[in-house]
Amino acid sequence: MRVLMPLPDHGFDVTEVAVPWRLLTDAGHEVVFATERGGPAQADPLLLTGVLFGQLGAGEEPKRFHTQLLESAAYRAPIAWEAIDPAGYDGLVLPGGHAPGMRQYLGSPSLQGTVAAFWALDRPVGAICHGPLVLARAGVLAGRRTTCLPKYMERSAFYLTAWRRGRYYRTYPAYVQNEVVASGAVFERGPVELTRRGTATDDAPAFVVRDENYVSARWPGDAYLFARTFAGLLG
Repeated sequence: MRVLMPLPDHGFDVTEVAVPWRLLTDAGHEVVFATERGGPAQADPLLLTGVLFGQLGAGEEPKRFHTQLLESAAYRAPIAWEAIDPAGYDGLVLPGGHAPGMRQYLGSPSLQGTVAAFWALDRPVGAICHGPLVLARAGVLAGRRTTCLPKYMERSAFYLTAWRRGRYYRTYPAYVQNEVVASGAVFERGPVELTRRGTATDDAPAFVVRDENYVSARWPGDAYLFARTFAGLLG
């Protein structure tokens, strides 16, 4: 299967891109990356070094996957958003991230139009963390069950790091959850979790919501379960 994964030029979440890419590729699927003009994308560097005192970044395995990702032909040669033919893909994955560069991807009207066209094909769609914002802004989530970055997570991370990182954890003035709910989606928060993350062998801390051909997740701690659930939708 061919899976499309749009990215911003700068600032995507390491785990939310590298883990789905690695697991989908290992399952035999082709992941096609797309940036606004077809140029190379760069991850949020704070997630590689640590947001605060070396903490709150990606785990060791996702960072290793990211290193592998940098060497892959697909990542090194993304297509442009305007070149996307929705009918040419079997699945769509919308990753997230906090960094200011994410606004290029989260706020693009042209990308939202492309995503809406893909949604209309009724093929598998996955969105994690800030990713559901693209769907909300594309106008396709009304009445659909979804999760996204919960308000309590976004608020807690902001209060913890604002003295050092400013508004890094507040990509927009509105919380992600509030905007997703305002779009008419049926929001599911999941269990409260702030520290434990799911891994390749432990899904206990992870949470995803599946609604027919759509799967959503909250944060990097859900990435492994998210990727496996999405792969299951592909068949």
